Amino acid sequence: MVLLFLLLCLAVAGAFLALDTIPRQVRNLYGPPVDSLGTINTAWYGARLLLAQADLLEPAGAGAEQPFTIQSGESVNSVAFRMEENGLIRDAAAFRLYLIYAGIDQTMQAGTYSLNPGLTPLEIANIIQNPLSQEVAFVILAGWRAEEIANLLPTSGLSVTPGEFLALVKAPVGLQLPAGLETGMPLEGYLAPGEYLMRRDISAQALAQTFIDRFEQELTPDMRAGFERQGLSLSQAVTLASIVEKEGVVDDEHPMIASVFLNRLAIGMKLDSDPTVQYALGYNPDQHTWWTNPLSYADLQTDSAFNTYVYAGLPPHPISNPGLSALQAVAYPAQSPYYYFRARCDGSGLHAFARTYEDHLQNACP
Repeated sequence: MVLLFLLLCLAVAGAFLALDTIPRQVRNLYGPPVDSLGTINTAWYGARLLLAQADLLEPAGAGAEQPFTIQSGESVNSVAFRMEENGLIRDAAAFRLYLIYAGIDQTMQAGTYSLNPGLTPLEIANIIQNPLSQEVAFVILAGWRAEEIANLLPTSGLSVTPGEFLALVKAPVGLQLPAGLETGMPLEGYLAPGEYLMRRDISAQALAQTFIDRFEQELTPDMRAGFERQGLSLSQAVTLASIVEKEGVVDDEHPMIASVFLNRLAIGMKLDSDPTVQYALGYNPDQHTWWTNPLSYADLQTDSAFNTYVYAGLPPHPISNPGLSALQAVAYPAQSPYYYFRARCDGSGLHAFARTYEDHLQNACP
């Protein structure tokens, strides 16, 4: 009878020890459990977590960073299994236990994260409950100038400030520049339009390099050969494409507009392009735009090397960041006899082209 009593006491003491000591040890290693777990489950999960220390407190190994997407409504089992499958964690079952113990199975967020096997599973668990995805979409529209890109940064979710970005655009340092871009030239024109997915903590250098790399990828050897056939260096071709981009509303017209400007350059005629004046004028605080419209007669007399109404030839560098269509138009322009064009009167965004100035006047709206 006494022996039975002693055994009962030992069992009670053991149960008390399990319900008290184990949770304390687990708290020291993994932090507090979620409130909804309860005393019994806390001890149960805790005991299993203590046995899984090697799989949870150490990284899975070395490896490259990789994107990992959690789908909306995806189960904790699925997430843990895919992470093990991708080599990000050692043991899916152990990782699932921890997520439930910490309540992260209820707080993990859908999104695309940048993870690597060098992180511990606990660090990965902390990342995937961040309500903000580590990567954000950033869009550059064709024809934007660098300042318009910079203006988007404060609300983009990226850590780069407009000031540091523009400073780098004006004086590129520590970047791999496109072949053919002269040293000391600004990056205006080489920041490829399009949609990007980038880490929030990206540096100004990495941001600019991403845009430049896209430009290099889109500029094929055939396009470079096309520039050469037009007698243009890379800088001249991109500068002309930046003007074509701002002049042409409809992409299909870009080759014809490029042909007009190339015809003018061939005979030494001034380009007389409104967007070059707009670029020279800069920001218009009254209109809240970088592209003043309409232009006054006084605007057209602005003394600037970018004003093609005043100075013949191309501006010193691009006036915008042209899209692929405008670049291709300069590489493969239409063959035309035209030297003039103006907007049609139907509001379509298309242009009427003319060979002579007299014909050009006839195309004026009534």
